[in-house]
Amino acid sequence: MSLMGISEFAKRSWLSRRALRLYDELGLLPPARVDADSGYRWYAPEQLDRARLVASLRRLEIPLARIKAILAQEAAAAARQVAAYWAEAETSHAARRELAGYLIGRLNGKEPVMYEVTIRDMPERHVLCALRHAHTAEHMAATKDLMARLGPVAKPQPGDPVTAPFVVYHGEVSEDSDGPVEYCWPVPAEKADELAAQFADLTLRTEPAHEEAFVDVGQVALGQTNLEPVIEGLVAWISARERQASGGLRQILMFNPPSGGQGTALQWGFALRPAQARAAR
Repeated sequence: MSLMGISEFAKRSWLSRRALRLYDELGLLPPARVDADSGYRWYAPEQLDRARLVASLRRLEIPLARIKAILAQEAAAAARQVAAYWAEAETSHAARRELAGYLIGRLNGKEPVMYEVTIRDMPERHVLCALRHAHTAEHMAATKDLMARLGPVAKPQPGDPVTAPFVVYHGEVSEDSDGPVEYCWPVPAEKADELAAQFADLTLRTEPAHEEAFVDVGQVALGQTNLEPVIEGLVAWISARERQASGGLRQILMFNPPSGGQGTALQWGFALRPAQARAAR
């Protein structure tokens, strides 16, 4: 087998020597042979296709850990993973485009599009909760996990905000910030203790009755990057009525809403402090 040194392989693969060393350490592209005495790396010509594939995937800005998972798949499965990543990237880019347009308009003095804010009374209810520190990827996984676990035993009623699960953001969730986030699932009072024992990792609490101001965005998935107009509208609406929010921003997951048919509609809102409590201070 005719091997080539790291310098020659770097030139032919369009990868730097530094990148090749990193990919070796991560198990993405180990050399065909490493000299026991000098540690010098040697590569085989047939490794060039894999090296160029890694280089192309990096140009798509795919994280190294995800590239490793892609390379472990057979060709068809790897192609599906690349397609899935690109779909996510396009969705994220579209969200950033919307945010950029909103910010440009605001900086130029343009009045933002205002969402219709509605207020409703929420009764006292029992809620199973999990408070977690989570970045974007962990947050999405935690939400899906809670839905899979509790959905079958405490199924929300179609279009009913009282039984709808919700997420409370006590801090920003992004690639750089990890909340914390509180995942909440309302459960029937008569089954609350039983379910709390069944899901010992969750905390059972009683949420007091309150008013809730919310915006219904339907089945449009708003990412963190284009929530600014929604949050700004809610905060302005609450402030104009001399009310105060209680706790963090809420994302309410409305299952099979009457207006939207099948699927999940999203609502964003804040629990409100009692008006009399504000007046008494």
